[in-house]
Amino acid sequence: MEISRKYWLIVFSIFLVTVAILFAMERPPICTCGFVKLWEGEVNGPGNSQHIADWYTPSHMIHGMLFYALGWWLMRTRPIGAWLVMAVTLELAWEILENTPMTINRYREETMALAYSGDSILNSIADCGWMMTGFLIAARLPWKATAAIIAAFELFTLYMIRDNLTLNILMLVYPLEAIKLWQAGG
Repeated sequence: MEISRKYWLIVFSIFLVTVAILFAMERPPICTCGFVKLWEGEVNGPGNSQHIADWYTPSHMIHGMLFYALGWWLMRTRPIGAWLVMAVTLELAWEILENTPMTINRYREETMALAYSGDSILNSIADCGWMMTGFLIAARLPWKATAAIIAAFELFTLYMIRDNLTLNILMLVYPLEAIKLWQAGG
């Protein structure tokens, strides 16, 4: 499975356009704390979604695994580089949407992320890098192994922080008060 230089250049171009858009949206380049951390472990702290990795990193890796499956389903006759371009476009479009006032407010109102203020540009780009990692893992592993990793990530983050990709989507689309209370520790 080789991804040609042409597709990597397209991916890089999409990254550059996204960074320009996020700057135009006045997103901070790095954490407003003034430094960069590899890992931010405080879920509801001001550093969440500001650094290179956090408790939502497994969700972004799952995005990549699911986008690989989507590529296999919809683009099987196309080069895998085209699948990667599709995955990066979807992930970075989400990163832009996620940092709009509408989505930030939705997170604050309907999920456990009461203090969420959006992502730093570094975090948005890192999230896409983690998605690409998940994509490349899925490209190399049998689908059953990928499915096992997805389940393990979901169960691990559910146990550790009472949140995961499944609950995140559910609470954004169809919020349930019982889940919101449980996530808050009630």
